[in-house]
Amino acid sequence: MAQDTSQPNEMAARHDPFYDELHASDDFVELRRRYRGFAVPATVLFLAWFLLYVVLSNWATGFMSHRLFGNINVALVFGLLQFLSTFLIAFVYSRYSTANLDPLATKLQDRYEADLAGRPTGPKGTGH
Repeated sequence: MAQDTSQPNEMAARHDPFYDELHASDDFVELRRRYRGFAVPATVLFLAWFLLYVVLSNWATGFMSHRLFGNINVALVFGLLQFLSTFLIAFVYSRYSTANLDPLATKLQDRYEADLAGRPTGPKGTGH
């Protein structure tokens, strides 16, 4: 079966040097720095918290099976806290993104759209 190779060639032909300029801009570098500044620590903390749960479930069964009240034990509470921490991280990221990432992303998008608007159109133009 023959593979369709037209799309990669089409994508290479449509490469936009303005993307390279945006990618190298101070605003884009700052946007990536801010994103990594949140994403990396949040990911490390969540994975450490999750691995703690897994390790305790495997090797501290006495502690994890300790009943807190009724049929509720430590393992169940830890498991439910995994869900809670996931939603908490999503909520905090949403607020962080709105305050710190979206303004820069909007600025970059506006800059790109202004460049697009200023391009010539027609059969030989690069306008989209």
